Amino acid sequence: QVLMSLHEMFPAVHAAEMAVQRNPRSWDAWQTLGRAQLGLGEIALAIRSFQVSLHTFPMNPEVWKEDLSWARKLQEQQKATKTESVQALAKGKELAQESIPDYDFESDEIVAVCAAIAEKEKALSAAKTMVIVSASGTVETVTEQDNCPATPDETLFIRAR
Repeated sequence: QVLMSLHEMFPAVHAAEMAVQRNPRSWDAWQTLGRAQLGLGEIALAIRSFQVSLHTFPMNPEVWKEDLSWARKLQEQQKATKTESVQALAKGKELAQESIPDYDFESDEIVAVCAAIAEKEKALSAAKTMVIVSASGTVETVTEQDNCPATPDETLFIRAR
């Protein structure tokens, strides 16, 4: 409990687990373990620990009224949040699918555009030009020859084709 008050949740869970291992019939050890697990966000594990605590000492009103009811509220909120995020994701996918127009990829215009792009790519790959920006900020366009590639100096900063 001291570790939890210091917000040291991992050591608190570890200490509570050791207490439960030493005395599995200790309802307060199970309660402490559940609280530490809640501190880590492990709601399902905390609910289980609170249930074991209630099983060993069913007349404990603190576990009934405070711990277990709080953990169940958190679990319901977590489920509601997950449901909302799944619904938002589904709406986003629907919008993305609706925004993609249906193109006729066999039309003459599309074929002509593809042919023009292919011709342009052939011309660019034949020229093998590079743009070199040095560290000093100078921009230089270099055309490579197949047998003798241009090698920039040591001040090379960015190289882009």
